[in-house]
Amino acid sequence: MAEEATPTAATPAYRPGLEGVPATQSAVCDIDGQQGLLTYRGYRVDQLAQQSTFLETAYLLIWGELPDAEQLAAFEQEVQMHRRVSFRIRDMMKCFPASGHPMDALQSSAASLGLFYSRRALDNPEYIYSAVVRLIAKIPTMVAAFQLIRKGQDPIQPRDDLPYAANFLYMLTEREPDPLAARIFDACLILHAEHSLNASTFSARVTASTLTDPYAVVASAVGTLAGPLHGGANEDVLAMLETIGSADQVRPWLDQAIAEKRKIMGFGHREYKVKDPRAVILQKLAEELFDQFGHDPLYDLARELEAAAAERLGPKGIYPNVDFYSGLVYRKLGIPQDLFTPIFAIARTAGWLAHWKEQLGANRIYRPTQIYTGSSGRDWQSIEGR
Repeated sequence: MAEEATPTAATPAYRPGLEGVPATQSAVCDIDGQQGLLTYRGYRVDQLAQQSTFLETAYLLIWGELPDAEQLAAFEQEVQMHRRVSFRIRDMMKCFPASGHPMDALQSSAASLGLFYSRRALDNPEYIYSAVVRLIAKIPTMVAAFQLIRKGQDPIQPRDDLPYAANFLYMLTEREPDPLAARIFDACLILHAEHSLNASTFSARVTASTLTDPYAVVASAVGTLAGPLHGGANEDVLAMLETIGSADQVRPWLDQAIAEKRKIMGFGHREYKVKDPRAVILQKLAEELFDQFGHDPLYDLARELEAAAAERLGPKGIYPNVDFYSGLVYRKLGIPQDLFTPIFAIARTAGWLAHWKEQLGANRIYRPTQIYTGSSGRDWQSIEGR
């Protein structure tokens, strides 16, 4: 492995992963990791999860202010009108292998929207509004469509009489959801809608800075979110809890994991030194679901693990993050585990578009530098002399 370069006046300091390096100025989202506060455009996320809806929150993120009644009604109607996807996209999805991961299907499908709607009229407010509407409206439809297609079924059409979250659950499960389930799922979307300059949002802003179309921006962000170091940790949390198996095994398992320096899934966050505020809300939502639809024994293991980890890892500032309880919520809603990350993408599309729009407002293409660590002064040799 090459030695890390020592910074000089001519050589800037190298920080792997750009950790802690400001890469943009943004008014979209703020995180106070010491206090455990997350705000969207200045509004606390716990207030939004309790009082708002996902579409209202998406409007806030993208346009900077909460909509009035007329603006919200118009936005909701536009999204409702654009939920359906072209039969050509559905036919394309039917050619995807049933064994393929839904995130790969979503990335391909999101990119394909550019073939139908891309004009790159990025100085046209009407085009920007239409692109926002189409992406927020169609991403859930494509996730639900692939789920049915890979089961050998035809996708079902959206229901115009159902709100955003309820309609997605209907398209996914083929039955109208319980109102409580729909409300809790809507709150989950709010909690996942935005989280500052994470990997997928940075990917979105880098792609946006080239002035390509917003469909490519979202597709690039979906591809970044698909990586196991970013999205998908809530799937791993469930697998971890199932591996632990019983409450009496929690502490022995945790002790062994710490001794072996294994990552404890659902714990720790670069930003938070206390319990993730989204995890606090998701835990309450999980309890609401269990009260209504029956208990999940994995929840008992999760609580026991959180208590044990607080003793061992809390002094290091390692606490549950958003992924620790979200998988339990989705599991109780009957959502397949490999759809957890695509649902993350449904929600985060709002945040990606907010950053896309902000990037356009003061754009400069991203072009970071590098520190070269390779060889120098080498002469080419013929193949006989190598």
